[in-house]
Amino acid sequence: MGHGPRVLLASQSPYRRELLGRLLNDFECFTPDVDETPLPGEPPGQLAQRLARLKAAAGATNAPGTVVIGSDQVAALGTRKLGKPGSVERAVRQLLQCSGQVVEFHTAVCILRPDAGDRLEHLDTTRVRFRNLHETDARRYVEADQPLDCAGSFKAERRGVILLESIDSRDPTAIQGLPLIWLADALRQCGVQII
Repeated sequence: MGHGPRVLLASQSPYRRELLGRLLNDFECFTPDVDETPLPGEPPGQLAQRLARLKAAAGATNAPGTVVIGSDQVAALGTRKLGKPGSVERAVRQLLQCSGQVVEFHTAVCILRPDAGDRLEHLDTTRVRFRNLHETDARRYVEADQPLDCAGSFKAERRGVILLESIDSRDPTAIQGLPLIWLADALRQCGVQII
């Protein structure tokens, strides 16, 4: 275990836990109780940032004196937000809506630093271009990868790449839910030992 402040991930996402585990051997998790309802007219990127702040604040209340990471991701097809499908049929429909389209994934991170009394924030926007999909391809993919808890109905880190023409991102881990390139630097700024 390295020296430095304790780290708390304020997220219920198993994907974010796995990603943070690539950087840190020792951290705690907390499931924040945050209302994720968008505000009227709230753009997807702003929604992701607001939710990341709320999750970080909830984590800081639960674990004072800890470096708290809050994160959220909002997927959007144009101005329409794409939620987690929750069922095979909804996932197939969502993939067919994305067929031949560009979907933007807005991944926001907010870190609260107890010693400095401030926060570090980041927003990564990943643009994903879907290839033209047929229903049979979408259905076979959903049955294989079961992306029912993923906005956009695919997992880029698994077979989901077969559905795509391209991914345009500054950080390949952002699409998975936590931009590790930025996060590693931000945690170092907070005095957390990464290596």
